[in-house]
Amino acid sequence: MSLVIDDLSLTWGDFTLRGSATVPEGATVAVIGPSGAGKSTLLAAIAGFAPPGTGRILWQGRAIHDLPPWQRPVAVLFQDSNLFPHLDVARNLGLALDPRGRISAAARARIDEVLASVDLAGFGARMPGQLSGGQLSRAGLARVLLQDRPVVLLDEPFSALGPGQKDEMLRLAAGHLHAAGRTVLLVTHDPDEARAVADGIVTVIDGVVGGPHPVAILDDARGPLADYLGR
Repeated sequence: MSLVIDDLSLTWGDFTLRGSATVPEGATVAVIGPSGAGKSTLLAAIAGFAPPGTGRILWQGRAIHDLPPWQRPVAVLFQDSNLFPHLDVARNLGLALDPRGRISAAARARIDEVLASVDLAGFGARMPGQLSGGQLSRAGLARVLLQDRPVVLLDEPFSALGPGQKDEMLRLAAGHLHAAGRTVLLVTHDPDEARAVADGIVTVIDGVVGGPHPVAILDDARGPLADYLGR
């Protein structure tokens, strides 16, 4: 089974994204390409924020491109960690379990368990404004884990962190999501990040989606990809 982008075409203003890709279930794929090439647009199409004009998006053989975002088997982690500033960490995470914000004793136990797994034990009562950048990233990851969706889209969620924290969070996220069997698409500009965690590479260049390619393509890139990587 897999996530299939089938002959997708999507137009926003004067920009058009098009192409196909098949991501095997449980794989982690890095989405690489120049700024403005359409990487975030691809993730938006999968998540349901940018419906395709033509083509299909399928998960395990089922078309999902006509479903609203909340009905798709997809969780997204952006740079802002997806947290509401007026809710404490536990209530933010509780929304992943119940959109009405009601937290049962069982849900509270699950939240505490996931917070501990990302090294935030005891942080449930804190407000997002009381957290450091690295802690916000961990809380955002915890929320994605609680959503328990089989497809996870990571849109450069750790790019605001310093190099050490960024590498730590990338490996933490990749480890948790791989262990949970998630299918992951990670937007990144860093080939070393891709080499560290990815099973394959999806390229998005000049609005054209392709792949996944073997990770080795980063060391033997040609044409526009080589130009982007500075080869």
